[in-house]
Amino acid sequence: TITGELANYRSSETYADEYKGEYRQQTTPVGQFPPNAFGLYDMHGNVWEWCADTWHDNYDGAPTDGSAWIENGDDNRSPPRGGSWYLNPDICRSAYRSYFFFRRVNYVIFYGFRVVCGAGRTL
Repeated sequence: TITGELANYRSSETYADEYKGEYRQQTTPVGQFPPNAFGLYDMHGNVWEWCADTWHDNYDGAPTDGSAWIENGDDNRSPPRGGSWYLNPDICRSAYRSYFFFRRVNYVIFYGFRVVCGAGRTL
C-alpha cells in the first residue's frame, strides 16, 4: 500500500488501511522518496507525467521493441500517468492514465514530464 512516506500525493486521504500522512500541497524535489524496484524515482505522485504514446483502449497491437505507440501522427493527445501531489491515492499509480485529454500545450500546475535518455542494448 502506498503511504505519504513513499510518494507525494494527497496522503491526508487514504485508499485502504494505510494511515493518513502529510499532505504537502505542492511538488517535491525528485529523489526525496525511495526508488521503486527498477531504481526509478517518483513514478507515483508528485506530478502527472505526459507519455510519448497516444491513448489506446488496450495493448493489442502494441510495439514489442520498446518504441512509443503513436498513431494519428502528431495529434498531441496522450493522457498523463502516475497521479500528482494534488490527488488522492486511488489514482496514484504509474499504470493509471488520466481521463482528461488535455493537450500538451495546456498549463496545469500538477502536470509535468520526465526526461528520459535511452541506452543502447547490449548482447
